[in-house]
Amino acid sequence: MDYRGAGVDIEAGNAFVARIRAMAASTGRPEVVGNLGGFGGLCRVPTGLQQPLLVAGADGVGTKLALAQDWGCHRQVGIDLVAMSVNDVITSGADPLFFLDYIASGRLIQDALAAAVDGMAWACRISGCALLGGETAEMPGFYGDGRYDLAGFCVGVVDAPALVDGRQIQPGDQVIAVASSGPHSNGFSLIRRVLDHSGVDPHALRLDPEHNRSLAQQLMEPTRLYAPLVRQLRQRDVPLHGMVHITGGGLPGNLPRCLPEDAHLHLALDADSWSVPPLFRWLQQQGGIPEADLWSTFNLGIGFCLVAPPNRVDDALACCQDCGQQSWRLGEVLAGRGPVKGLPF
Repeated sequence: MDYRGAGVDIEAGNAFVARIRAMAASTGRPEVVGNLGGFGGLCRVPTGLQQPLLVAGADGVGTKLALAQDWGCHRQVGIDLVAMSVNDVITSGADPLFFLDYIASGRLIQDALAAAVDGMAWACRISGCALLGGETAEMPGFYGDGRYDLAGFCVGVVDAPALVDGRQIQPGDQVIAVASSGPHSNGFSLIRRVLDHSGVDPHALRLDPEHNRSLAQQLMEPTRLYAPLVRQLRQRDVPLHGMVHITGGGLPGNLPRCLPEDAHLHLALDADSWSVPPLFRWLQQQGGIPEADLWSTFNLGIGFCLVAPPNRVDDALACCQDCGQQSWRLGEVLAGRGPVKGLPF
């Protein structure tokens, strides 16, 4: 017996690392030390910070991977993987430094996984962080043929005086919504169940005739990256008292996370300030999803939120527009404890 006979091809693994080496190199930052291939990635802390704090976040892509692998959308979920961690890290005001991935499969699927890494590299370049390394594991007998899983984590850095932790939030602060690109990477266990129940062909059905996109294309649209927007807001000195990445739990589950636990504050939103995209209403109709479950499962068209003082809201909205991000006033901060107000259920 040998390792290859057991299902693990070390030579193919080495060839895969060589194939993706240039992708990782294209994401380099000045702080990165050395090249891909060592036992650990090296990165200096940026200079000029008085009290540097490291901020870390880890995530995966969830069962969106099942549809992506069925439909051959591997690059898209590579972008998703980076976005889910980077979008979390930047809510603290941190600049993303580097990202590492973990890829596991029954056998090494070279083209599919190279496409996923290409998506990761693109997302890292857009976010300004280095793809510092990762791990590719072959696990025959554990994953089915042609199936793989992705996980990853991001490390960022913020100067302690610039940390955004919600402690500056006060009554009267305004909540700004920044649009999502679709469901992002949440709620796909329910989405897949709705698709199975509806019996529709997701590649033929078009809920978005204006942009001529099929349902499958809408569902596979990668998670939007908000790091360039947050970086531009900082450069323009727009004060941000809080930021929220809208992921699993939707608006009611994520908005309160920007408030300190000891704060006597709550949030109120205007549910009429935007129209929920047709995709989500179609899912609700096809699956008979209760309104409360719809809001606590999906982002409903809002991927990120900013909390800014009222006298700088126009500056924040202008910055969003300049960055190509659709945004609007969503709500405000109120005194006293309580759940999110203004939800339509």
